[in-house]
Amino acid sequence: MNITKYYMFIQRKNRKFFGVKHLFFLLISVAWLYSGGVNAKNTHVPSSIEQPMHCLAFSPYVDNLSPDYGAQPSKQLIGELLDNVLKHTPFRCIMTYGVLGGLENIFYQAQQRKIKVIAILWIDNNPIVNTQSISKGIYLAREFKDTIIKVSCGSEVRTRRDYAYDKEITRCLLALREAKISQPIATIDTWWEWCNRSVNCQKTSFSEQVDWIGINIFPWWENIYSTLHECVSAEHAADFHLARLAQVQRANPDKEVIITEFGWPANTVAQTGEASIKCATASLQNQALVVQSTLKQLAQKKATGVVFEAFSEHWKAAKEGGSGGFWGICEGVAPYACNKYLNYK
Repeated sequence: MNITKYYMFIQRKNRKFFGVKHLFFLLISVAWLYSGGVNAKNTHVPSSIEQPMHCLAFSPYVDNLSPDYGAQPSKQLIGELLDNVLKHTPFRCIMTYGVLGGLENIFYQAQQRKIKVIAILWIDNNPIVNTQSISKGIYLAREFKDTIIKVSCGSEVRTRRDYAYDKEITRCLLALREAKISQPIATIDTWWEWCNRSVNCQKTSFSEQVDWIGINIFPWWENIYSTLHECVSAEHAADFHLARLAQVQRANPDKEVIITEFGWPANTVAQTGEASIKCATASLQNQALVVQSTLKQLAQKKATGVVFEAFSEHWKAAKEGGSGGFWGICEGVAPYACNKYLNYK
């Protein structure tokens, strides 16, 4: 399978959200959508490079919860999970994956615990739901301006949908510009998409539209599906992360580039492919090795990184195979025990 097909294969966060009515904003948004693709180049002073932080991807779909059906995560559960993060890890920054369907409660709970948040507005193939996400995101960015430190218009939209919804990303970026929110804005995708699908890592059409760039890097998937790079073991994952970061930085020297997802599965019910057996092994020990070695290298480079993820989400196994439900550094079932091999000192 070639690298393009590989990234189209990963549909890690195909989520369904519920929204509220924002008719006026919807009319404006539809006009933007069909206006032919407006250039959303930065119209306000871009943010300076912030002090690097180590953050943790946070999604509350633990136990039997799923974003695709059933009950929403409760305020009580979100608070319990955040308390677990505070108690058992050093992270005081999280990245979230939506602002609808109960996920809007994350921001108040984070504020109460003095946790900073990188907020992703989930963008996908439904313009009406996208509009609701954008509108709610603007409200939350204003309401929690001291808690939300960055905002992203979508995550892996191109990876999931190719170029079909580029206008939706641009529409979101334009709306955030018009709203004059104080936080720097971006869109997040895999390092390959941010390299414009080029081994020479060229700028993309979004490079001039954003204040910062978020790249997701997963050697585990490279090892199995990509023909672009040779086998990447847990011992070499950190070097792979930093090499891809350097590529995107060279292509975008005027932007802050952060690794918005990196990690390693702690377990798997079935290895995927012969190469994974020879090279990449899922285990608690390897997860700890990848996380710790990458954080150490990021600290040396004074770069921000987001560990994927806080809690394992077992609903993902149906979409990603055996390793899908074991990416959390903490278990996805109560009492949410964390990886005992992780040493953050």
